[in-house]
Amino acid sequence: MMRILLFLATNLAIVLVASITLSILGLGIHDGQGGMDLAGLLVFCAIIGFAGSFISLFLSKWMAKRGTGAQVITQPQTRQEQWLVDTVAELAREAGIGMPEVAIFPSRAANAFATGWNRNDSLVAVSDGMLQRFSPNEVRAVMAHEIGHVANGDMVTLSLIQGVVNTFVMFFARIIGNFVDRAVFKNESGRPGIGYFIATIFAELILGILASIIVMWFSRQREYRADAAGAQLAGAGNMIAALERLRAEQGIPVEMPGELTAFGINANLKHGLAGLLMSHPPLEQRIAALRAGNYR
Repeated sequence: MMRILLFLATNLAIVLVASITLSILGLGIHDGQGGMDLAGLLVFCAIIGFAGSFISLFLSKWMAKRGTGAQVITQPQTRQEQWLVDTVAELAREAGIGMPEVAIFPSRAANAFATGWNRNDSLVAVSDGMLQRFSPNEVRAVMAHEIGHVANGDMVTLSLIQGVVNTFVMFFARIIGNFVDRAVFKNESGRPGIGYFIATIFAELILGILASIIVMWFSRQREYRADAAGAQLAGAGNMIAALERLRAEQGIPVEMPGELTAFGINANLKHGLAGLLMSHPPLEQRIAALRAGNYR
């Protein structure tokens, strides 16, 4: 499952590099007597945590194009491309957002995504597999779902949540690292030792996984809201039909490396801890919510 993968991968890379640098330099963290400047630590963690998140946000469109091979339609070459651009333009007007870039990416799997740093500078893309097999009304519903993500500002909200998560993961990881360094490795030099660095990196990995549960819970809730937007823009019947078609295609193998589902469609049903890390609710639950009238 690669939900929001490019955003999270970019965020992780930035935070990891900055985090290692911060640990090595120890800027504003250790007081020279084995203690920690918690206020200074929190400030540094917040700066790095939010920087990683928002740099990822600003790079999201570029990363999405590079990661999926999506080709932006600048001048429609076929009737299908013209229809897709016109459909997205109509949905964007109805949703009250600026016209997104429209792209098609190569994949046999039926998928779509939307990304971008604000509602007036976004990208929506659909796989050629979805265009080939889905009916026009179903594709329109999927595009309405993606437009809903843009109109709801989900990428910006995700970035804020990820920034907070980054901050506290780094903050508590360094507190744990300092404790292990002093209590387990018996480092009394007043400077961070090898135990600090090992424990901090290990703690960041564990806390990062646990914190991802929060991010993924948020992602699942926003899927319901995007479905509601899709139902309002394209009709509840068409939105339900698109989700049912996706459920019917669950057995189709994903060809694209790590199929980008950053605010796209993912039909995998998982349980237990994996279920907590799912970016999308099970399709059955999404369909049930729409049938219950939760799109109004």
